[in-house]
Amino acid sequence: MAESAAAGRLDQAPAGDGRAILEVRDVVVRFGGIVALDGVSFDVEPGKIVGLIGPNGAGKTTLFNCFSRLYTPDSGDIRFEGRSILKAGAHRIADFGIGRTFQNLALFHTMTVLDNIMVGGHSRTRSDFLSNALRLPWVRREEERMREQAWELIRFLDLEAEAYQQVSALPFGTRKRVELARALAAEPRLLMLDEPAGGLNHEELGALGALIKTINRDRGVTVLLVEHHMALVMEISDHVVVLDFGRKIADGTVPEIQANPAVIEAYLGTTD
Repeated sequence: MAESAAAGRLDQAPAGDGRAILEVRDVVVRFGGIVALDGVSFDVEPGKIVGLIGPNGAGKTTLFNCFSRLYTPDSGDIRFEGRSILKAGAHRIADFGIGRTFQNLALFHTMTVLDNIMVGGHSRTRSDFLSNALRLPWVRREEERMREQAWELIRFLDLEAEAYQQVSALPFGTRKRVELARALAAEPRLLMLDEPAGGLNHEELGALGALIKTINRDRGVTVLLVEHHMALVMEISDHVVVLDFGRKIADGTVPEIQANPAVIEAYLGTTD
């Protein structure tokens, strides 16, 4: 029974050609007469940290919501490991191997840190309502594996002292780490971070940058982050994509982006 359910998982399908883990192709999103995204295209290579930046209203969150399937583009395609994600519902995105954190924390505040992280792991389980109700032996084994994985993430993110505390009682920076752990519990190959530095102080910001690089390096997770904090983006990113007024205006390495006249104009305005 467990094996037959596993066969239907999206991550068992043949992967793409390996050149890009995420391919964005000519994505257009309109809200009435407003064009939020206007033919945006770029690739995210596996194993990289990619920053997605732009001034307020540039279309970053709209694009992230397309990746999460909260929005559907009017045209274009988004492919993950060679497979289009646009026909999948939002509840199936984790099955592709995509995880996400949110700008506004989306934790279960009355639950403990451990339970919140275990919730993230449920997308990787095969149990159903009947199997859970009967407490079949394979369900118990699966739950125990999920608990062990949650504890591994708790140790990885230095949350052992908070494991049995309710999330609502924790400082904001600690809750950010809990949300990271919950996203990692789904074992994503692509982790999307939406404004992870928001609300953090200088010390927490430095720790966050080091943590993202550790996740990328030691856990082999490709990272795509939307972030307003330019120092963080430029410090940790391998590649940066810049949007302005719904269009891609630059796409390159950190030195290329820092020297790009269109990027400088978009952020600073012209000097004449």
